[in-house]
Amino acid sequence: MNEQFFGLSDTGKQRENNEDLFIAQQVHGSKFILASVIDGVGGYAGGEIAAEQAQTAVIECAGKPFKEAIPMLVECFHLANKRVIAEKKRSNKYQEMSCVATVALADISANRFYYAHVGDTRLYLFRDGSLVKISHDQSFVGFLEESGRLTEQAAMEHPRRNEINKALGFEEDLNQHADYIETGQSPFLPGDMLLLCSDGLSDMLNSTEIVSILSRLGSLKEKTRLLIDMANEKGGRDNVTVVLVQNDKTPQQYAANKVTESVTKSQPAVQQFEQPVASIAVHQKKNNIAAILFAILALIFLSTSIYLYSLPPVVKTITPAKKTLSKGEIKLQQTINNVKGQSIILIDTAFTGPIIISQAIRIDKDSLLLKAKGNIILQCDSGYNGPAIILSSKCKHIVLDSLSFGGFTTAIDVTGNVLSLKNVRFNNCKSAISQSFTLADKKYFSGQLPVLMLKADSLPVKTK
Repeated sequence: MNEQFFGLSDTGKQRENNEDLFIAQQVHGSKFILASVIDGVGGYAGGEIAAEQAQTAVIECAGKPFKEAIPMLVECFHLANKRVIAEKKRSNKYQEMSCVATVALADISANRFYYAHVGDTRLYLFRDGSLVKISHDQSFVGFLEESGRLTEQAAMEHPRRNEINKALGFEEDLNQHADYIETGQSPFLPGDMLLLCSDGLSDMLNSTEIVSILSRLGSLKEKTRLLIDMANEKGGRDNVTVVLVQNDKTPQQYAANKVTESVTKSQPAVQQFEQPVASIAVHQKKNNIAAILFAILALIFLSTSIYLYSLPPVVKTITPAKKTLSKGEIKLQQTINNVKGQSIILIDTAFTGPIIISQAIRIDKDSLLLKAKGNIILQCDSGYNGPAIILSSKCKHIVLDSLSFGGFTTAIDVTGNVLSLKNVRFNNCKSAISQSFTLADKKYFSGQLPVLMLKADSLPVKTK
């Protein structure tokens, strides 16, 4: 039996305390390996306390008997969140504390792993020299990177890379958001390796640098130490935590099958039969009569067709009713079409009353911020069943801020994952957003569709 797991955490070069914790241990005897990286959210007092609460909750919950792995991992996160919230309420000093976490449960005997994730800690699968990012960063910069708007290097250097949308301790009841906890499962084949890490590693090393270390010969302990050392050599701006889990079973080697080509001489697929001469003559005579009749009918049909074609066509003209657009929607569409920069501020003194929409407002811009100041409402015209706004395939990043939509069958029609919402309201809309994706023809696709990260609130979000 080779080594199967190892974890290590380091304070880094610029922090005075370590708010990271990890789990790397066997549970339920030796059936499962439980691995986790937990990162106390920096900048707030009590990040390490939140991480401790989460670590204890995960170990406790995963140690109990369970039937299904993923529901158990979700329960771990709910328990961890409950304890972090309870700790926040006990002390005014820790009102803002929270943590992010990734937990993996490896079943090596079944060649499978399960995971749950909240925040920007990461889970990677290393297989055959390739590194695959399994978890999704629940952050604005993570969204930009995964949707192709930022390269990996640009995301690592982005000034907002450490801002997160989700964490344990942000919400008192995670059941209000069905997609708050990211979960999944995947094959964990002999020779595969899982890497769990905090952003102290992923913000310092790119995927090529990580692969260069994981591909080396050596123990998991040596590789873990090398990853942390390289992160520190490049600046060590944050705490650095790494956990490696390996399926140490020997990969199966399959011998190539010898293909033997055999050529079998067989009878022709179409057999020819000789017929009596008299029989052939009778059939030829019948065929000649039929051919004459067919030719006469064809001439009659052709003559009739020529006559009918020569007659002047009767065309029924239908004049569509002219649609009268409201002044507000004309003005809004012209404003969008003529904007020179990447932002438009709509003021309610310029758009008095609701903007009646009877034809979709179309946005073809690469990037655009459409922000309302005051009470700007897009209201569906009676009898109109289309969307209020259509975002074309040319759009790459569109932000709608403080708009309201009323009475639409579909409020926004968008191609791809290009839309960001802030303080947007949907009143009596059957469908708020209709989303479609354009994929290349006849290609094989693998992966996971992006998930909209939306947070509902009774009050608008305030910006500092």
